Amino acid sequence: MEFAGTARPPRMMRLRHRGRPRTAASGSQARLRDGSAVLIRPMRSSDAPLLAEGFARLSARSRWLRFLTVKNELTPAELRYLTDIDHHDHEALGALSRDGRGVGVARYVRDNTNPRAAEIAITIADDWQGQGLGRELLTRLSRRARQEGIRRFTALVAADNAAMIALLRTGGGTLADGGSDTVEFEIVLAPAGSARPRRAVSLLADSMASPAR
Repeated sequence: MEFAGTARPPRMMRLRHRGRPRTAASGSQARLRDGSAVLIRPMRSSDAPLLAEGFARLSARSRWLRFLTVKNELTPAELRYLTDIDHHDHEALGALSRDGRGVGVARYVRDNTNPRAAEIAITIADDWQGQGLGRELLTRLSRRARQEGIRRFTALVAADNAAMIALLRTGGGTLADGGSDTVEFEIVLAPAGSARPRRAVSLLADSMASPAR
């Protein structure tokens, strides 16, 4: 279920889970702008075939935006990493269409050196973009992160990925660092119990202890 590219944190694949796996919570439905409904639930280890099938449907452009490199397939090790998660240091929420296909994923991985920070990736299937699914996933992922003690998100995005940049800004993100090819955004999460992330200050001026992910 890790689909069409909207963000690709390059360090995410190198992080490792620190805690024991937790049981994934059950999901709930969300209604999108066009009236279609999706089921959003935590990723399960049994979702590896579903994720692989979704990746196979991606265009070359979508794969590039997701990984910022040419990538023709997900290896067994990558599929295992992306689905066999602990729902604490590593969380992923997948969206399923009525026919059971994966149409989007939002993921965070906690920083190894700063437990209050995490890097995120959000990916939406090409034919499901523009319906508000990315925003719904980001909202739910932010809620889960606050429940697990995370207070800051970062995301590294292709500089020409207008859709992801717009989504991050809508979610309260601010530009933390930028270059000709990639830009990094930060979202400072509101305290647990708040409905939405609050707008963040620049990463360079952040008073928290250290860098994300």
